[in-house]
Amino acid sequence: MPKLKTKSGVKKRFSLTSKGKVRANQANKRHGMIKRTPKQIRQQRGTTILDPSDAKIVKKFMPYG
Repeated sequence: MPKLKTKSGVKKRFSLTSKGKVRANQANKRHGMIKRTPKQIRQQRGTTILDPSDAKIVKKFMPYG
């Protein structure tokens, strides 16, 4: 069987944790931060774990983890 290719966009944007969950960057932080509350800015630092329904879609594009 030929090897499956990983989607290069997924490769750049997501990573897997050791338990197989999908880690992603926080959304809504690109522009317009002056409108956001300080609490919202604080809570959107770092990364987040994707919801299982979204993670299923992303895992389809990264066949070997």
